[in-house]
Amino acid sequence: MRTTRRLLLAGLAAIAPAAFTPAAGQTTVTLTHALPPASHYGVGALAFKETVERLSNSRFRVTIQRNDNEREAIEATQIGTQEFVITSTGPVGNFVPETLVLDIPFLFRDYAHARGVLDGEIGRELLARFPARGLVGLAWMENGFRNLTNNRREVSSPEDVRGLKVRTMENQVHMRAFQTLGALPTPMAFSELVPALQQGTVDGQENPIPVIVANNLNQVQRFLSLTRHVYSPAVLIGNPAFLNRLSPADRAIFDEAAKAAVVANRNKVTEDEQNGVAELRRRGMTVRETVDTAAFQAALAPAFQAYAQQFGAATIERIRNWRPGS
Repeated sequence: MRTTRRLLLAGLAAIAPAAFTPAAGQTTVTLTHALPPASHYGVGALAFKETVERLSNSRFRVTIQRNDNEREAIEATQIGTQEFVITSTGPVGNFVPETLVLDIPFLFRDYAHARGVLDGEIGRELLARFPARGLVGLAWMENGFRNLTNNRREVSSPEDVRGLKVRTMENQVHMRAFQTLGALPTPMAFSELVPALQQGTVDGQENPIPVIVANNLNQVQRFLSLTRHVYSPAVLIGNPAFLNRLSPADRAIFDEAAKAAVVANRNKVTEDEQNGVAELRRRGMTVRETVDTAAFQAALAPAFQAYAQQFGAATIERIRNWRPGS
């Protein structure tokens, strides 16, 4: 009996390396993001994974994980406990302050304007700021234009915002805007949002249509107003130590995967923008499509003055006045 047991253990030991050791030369990397798999982040992450694995013949494998705490995920990417993160720019401003300029309300006219700025010289200049902060900005992705939801009333003018307790990201640009409008901004991690809405800790929140749809926020919010007050970029960030170890050919694989992630992400945002409002209505939300944008912009005049002092009026105007070919 003892002999049989020794032979069994010896056999297991012999096959263990083959059974549990990755293929020779294979490297597994981790990519996290804060949204469900079917979301615009999820499809972008999947495109990144599939492109890396296809172009490397699976020498690199990508594990996708969800982490609702974006600031924590950025820190993990910075120190190297994970290799990549897709995140909104809200918390990125705590690491690369220059990116906060993108969060100024009513800065972008439409998607073509926002994508053109991010894909052009201005976007490249901002990504060049990341390495000094221990991060690599690989590509600009997006969430879309942010809209306000709440459980107290329809919002069509700045007066309707006064007194609302609104969850925001930990982003001073966003918080200043809501303070200027007379709301009570309450910064918290996205992972804390739904319990806060359920318990009445906050009255509302603001996010793009794709985020509202993907996270079923209609279950905890009654009113949706299409304020489109801020365009919300996202960014694919990598760990510099990992990327710097790659050969030029392997780095090119990850750069190509980043491009594929951008295309998939933006296509999904476009699809959700086209269909999401009708879907949220179907789910029972009261949707206010027309708001007084000019009144909101006028009410934010003191905030705009502060932004000009913080980021420079010339920088803001350079972004605001971008046109194709500029």
